Amino acid sequence: MSDDLRAEIRAAVTAILRGRGEDRTRAGGFDHVVWKDLSEAGFHLVGVPEEAGGSGGDLRDLAEVTDLTAFHAAGVPVAETAFLAGWLLAGAGLPVPGGLVVASLDEAHGHWRDGALRLSGRLRVPWARHADHVVTTARCGQDRMVAVIPGGARRPGGPRLVTAENLAGEPRDVLVLEGVAADQAPAAAPPGLDTAALLTRGALARSVQLAAAARAVLVSARRHITEREQFGRPLARFQAVQQHLAALAAEVAAMQVSAEAAVAAVEHADAGAGVAVAAAKATTSAGARHVAAIGHQLHGALGYSSEHRLGAATTRLWAWREEFGNESHWHDHLAAAGGDDGAWWPLLTGGAR
Repeated sequence: MSDDLRAEIRAAVTAILRGRGEDRTRAGGFDHVVWKDLSEAGFHLVGVPEEAGGSGGDLRDLAEVTDLTAFHAAGVPVAETAFLAGWLLAGAGLPVPGGLVVASLDEAHGHWRDGALRLSGRLRVPWARHADHVVTTARCGQDRMVAVIPGGARRPGGPRLVTAENLAGEPRDVLVLEGVAADQAPAAAPPGLDTAALLTRGALARSVQLAAAARAVLVSARRHITEREQFGRPLARFQAVQQHLAALAAEVAAMQVSAEAAVAAVEHADAGAGVAVAAAKATTSAGARHVAAIGHQLHGALGYSSEHRLGAATTRLWAWREEFGNESHWHDHLAAAGGDDGAWWPLLTGGAR
């Protein structure tokens, strides 16, 4: 997609998010109004091919929408819908069903009975309570399938819902399956479409979100120290405050660059794409802790509550840091990749492009 069209997407999504008002960032739950507006405009399935029922566009377009929703702390599951569920379905050649569709982070156990695939297991499913459908992989003997099952919003005959939330108040539910029938005909998962691939894909999505939330902290901090005064002059005039802001800006820049590099590597199917994603999640997860600490320090006693924009951003930083592998997980992954075959070497030398 051209830069002009991408700029139009950015302007349209920003208008939707700004139009909802600041009060919707407080609860951390599902923002029905924003989701309805995004869905009607097709932004909830950007990056998913049109032939699969998506809105078309590429990964950079999807990253743009994901970045904006995270920056504005919108309570909508764009990452879980387009980044994960749409990607799983398109990869398996299945159409995206109507309604809210999210993906499971776990693999179910499947068996065939009366010509239908039935699934069992305990699956972690973000936003499951609001979902009409959940996409999951299922192990059936030696085969791996991609299937669609009822979400938590569909109770009769569906899975049992166990509600839970992350630190930011976002739904992180569990679905308990006991022979639940698939919603539509499943498909065999192509090679490489497994739980490890889902983890990497989720890490890419969270990297984009972490970088965006960190940028929101920087914007809030810059505004705060410019507007607030102490001893008759703005906080921004104090050298110690300037040093903290510089450290914050440097951390945010590193997170932003690593996330953008990972998106570009995956978009171009670079040989080192998996390593780039691992490096991005390690960098953004590690940076999240520093950004949140500096951000709160610069705001003084303000911003700890979820009613403040800073609190909405930092609680997401702390929560997303741990999801799809924290920095320790991905540091180990990078060490193993480098030790085995030097997979990250092309990235360091520029040979991956």
